Amino acid sequence: MNLTAEQREQVATELNRFARDLNLTNEQTEKLHSALAEGREKIAEYVKNNPNTTKADIVAKVKAHRDEIRQRVVKFLTPEQLSKWDSEIAKAKEFLGEEVDA
Repeated sequence: MNLTAEQREQVATELNRFARDLNLTNEQTEKLHSALAEGREKIAEYVKNNPNTTKADIVAKVKAHRDEIRQRVVKFLTPEQLSKWDSEIAKAKEFLGEEVDA
């Protein structure tokens, strides 16, 4: 699942904006970074163990774990932050296209 340099820049810009909008504490930032790093590791392990995997396979894997991901952030986001999180996730689905929709 390779992104162009332009796409990576767009994603990074959006993530930075999103993080500012959430107004995370230092502790929340650390927890979110840990959760995202763990997610990246799981995807990397999946790709390593399944070298012929496709983008669609990865998307399906993420979809299958969407509730688990949300339950992790529920533990450390405030209700207001969680509302913003849900809104941004909906926007991300739209940005990434219909293939990500549940």
